Amino acid sequence: MKYFLYNFALIILLSTSYSCKNSSSTKIKSDINSEENWKSLFNGENLDDWIVKINGYKLHDNHLNTFRVENGTLKVSYDQYDNFTDEFGHLFYKTPFTNYRLKLQYRFIGEQVLGGESWARKNSGIMIHSQAPETMLLKQGFPLSLEVQLLGGVTPGEPRPSGNLCTPATHVVMNGEQITEHCIMADSKTYYGEKWIEAEVIVNKDSISHFIDGKLAISYSNPSIGGEFLESTSKNIQAKDGQALLSGYISLQSESHPIEFKNIQILEL
Repeated sequence: MKYFLYNFALIILLSTSYSCKNSSSTKIKSDINSEENWKSLFNGENLDDWIVKINGYKLHDNHLNTFRVENGTLKVSYDQYDNFTDEFGHLFYKTPFTNYRLKLQYRFIGEQVLGGESWARKNSGIMIHSQAPETMLLKQGFPLSLEVQLLGGVTPGEPRPSGNLCTPATHVVMNGEQITEHCIMADSKTYYGEKWIEAEVIVNKDSISHFIDGKLAISYSNPSIGGEFLESTSKNIQAKDGQALLSGYISLQSESHPIEFKNIQILEL
């Protein structure tokens, strides 16, 4: 009998050990697969897979080489401009996305180009759920989208948080109420200088969150088409007023201050 009990106990021990090992292996494999599913959107060499649209210029016209690749970074530059006159630009990734995590690093560099608006100093953005680039009008400064606004500190001691939400031709819901104001400040610190900062956006169905350097900056839900900026879009887009906004393109913004981006990656959920 005691040999039976001994053998039985041994079988249980071996089974438990195998189960734990198998579970551990599954977890590791899952983690590895999760890492493997991250896709780089920027190859560090050129702007392949990206589409330029600058206000006042035709699609694909990279006016004055505004968007370029230098030293492995995607750079927004104005060194060929004499004066900035509302050439607000957007660099779109070629395909739309629905549910995903997007992460990248950014930094503001140098000085704002002559002619840029005062509010655009150290101001750029990541546009998500954007209209398709080919649907933008020739003279349309900003696409219908949700903007993850990226700001840098300008005046010491003056708060200027990054990771804010701006809503060109869109509305969102926060705390059960529809928000119609254009920009909503995030809970984020002010960043000065030219250090690299990490931004991440998590889009899960109709719930969206912005993170700056790993800290939650703002969350909202139920994005929809609407608002005063809708008037600057095409009639076809305007006809969608009130429609839920559940997917769209991703683009990087140029608003008159030089900025660099790198390590642009996406994980589809």
